[in-house]
Amino acid sequence: MFRRSGTIVAALAAGLLATAAPAMADFWSDAGAKYQGVTLHGVTESTPPSNYIKDVLAPAFEKATGIKVEIETTSWDQMYDKAIKDMEAKTGIYDMVYIEQDIIYAYLARDFLVDITKSLKDDPSLKAPDFDESRFTTFANYFKNADGDLFGIPMEAFIKLYLYRTDLFNDPAIKEAFKKETGKDLAPAKTHEDYTQIAEFFTKWGKDNGKEIWGSTAQAHTGHPASWYEFFESVAPTFGVYNWGIDASKNYAASVAEGGSMNSDKAKTALKWWLHLRDIAPPESAASTWTEVGTTFAAGRAAQGFVYGENAAWIASDAEKSKVVGNVGVALPPVEPGVMEEAEAGKGYIGYYDGGAFGLPVTSKNKEAALLFLQYIGQDSVQGDWAVAAPRITNTATYDDPKVIEMDKTLGGYYTMLKDQGKLFAGAPPYPFHAQVREATAPIFYRILTGEVGPDEGLDQMAAAAEAELKNLGYRK
Repeated sequence: MFRRSGTIVAALAAGLLATAAPAMADFWSDAGAKYQGVTLHGVTESTPPSNYIKDVLAPAFEKATGIKVEIETTSWDQMYDKAIKDMEAKTGIYDMVYIEQDIIYAYLARDFLVDITKSLKDDPSLKAPDFDESRFTTFANYFKNADGDLFGIPMEAFIKLYLYRTDLFNDPAIKEAFKKETGKDLAPAKTHEDYTQIAEFFTKWGKDNGKEIWGSTAQAHTGHPASWYEFFESVAPTFGVYNWGIDASKNYAASVAEGGSMNSDKAKTALKWWLHLRDIAPPESAASTWTEVGTTFAAGRAAQGFVYGENAAWIASDAEKSKVVGNVGVALPPVEPGVMEEAEAGKGYIGYYDGGAFGLPVTSKNKEAALLFLQYIGQDSVQGDWAVAAPRITNTATYDDPKVIEMDKTLGGYYTMLKDQGKLFAGAPPYPFHAQVREATAPIFYRILTGEVGPDEGLDQMAAAAEAELKNLGYRK
């Protein structure tokens, strides 16, 4: 993901370090005294929230406790590879690992993580007075086991947004041209038909006016899981295809023939809709992951698009990195009839509620010191500046922070949307076979993207591959 400018992070770091010795100073210094000389090592993806931990929170924690923290920020795939290999080999290199919401179930199934709730109960001397699990938003529930024990401290939580260019949508000449061409008023799309019309209009408008502006973003990399995730977690649900089309209540059925919906008519319609958008999106879309989608929108190359919320702050406010500062609007994704009603009733969802936590591997050689650090990043007092630097909210009190309320205005009401309408979004389904099914089906999905196989035939093949993998893993009886 995109890193915010060094000057902004440096200013935040200076501010937090200057105030690192308030009410809880005695606890942190006393608790850290017996771990002097310890250096904690963590690995995470290079994202705005993670870089804030590395550049701001880790130095502040070291000042408060004397415990040094080294955070390694790397690519998404390298992060997983390093963390999993370390935990599998039990080498104990890392004391903290980033756990994305969608992989937690696999980690729990393999007993990779320390039970944080139990550990703090077993050793009350490690419990920070200002740390309380009940202060987290409901997103923390994704990192709990069946008993309600926490296995990860939430450090980022955000929804996949529908962003649009307010300067373009409010331009009188453009509005008039759109009205003349479509017979409709130009406004953020509510339906897929509306979104398509807007996308087609702006792609044509950009070409006719000699401007490098296209009608939509597309996270459509032909060899990276980001495209697979965009379809199954952000696009398919808006057509009423949930949980990747795998129905746990029907013996984890994936194919229509067995009771699933991975290759349903809805899924096929959704894929064709998305592929059309890909074809009229900026040319870099075929090589775009979640990172490049954000930079494409920030460069002013798309009139609208679906962008992970963690990038919204710098896109909307960092003039050093973004060309659309002051011109970013946020809206809910367009949906098919009935999908919004299903989401409101808790029977479906309209998009992806993404995020992650820092977990403590059972192989760590510094569990007690690591527990202190995890509590430090989970307390209310550090959340406000963090949420401003990277639009993620994990603690309920953060919404009322004056700095966050002010930033909400800059972000077009994004925090308000997250608070009031976040319930319409959902994380990945609780499948311990997450990675296996993704890897079994992704190669076919890439062939769809490159045109080697048609969307209908490709989804049929993907559903069959999912069925075979689930049977091989013992889930399909």
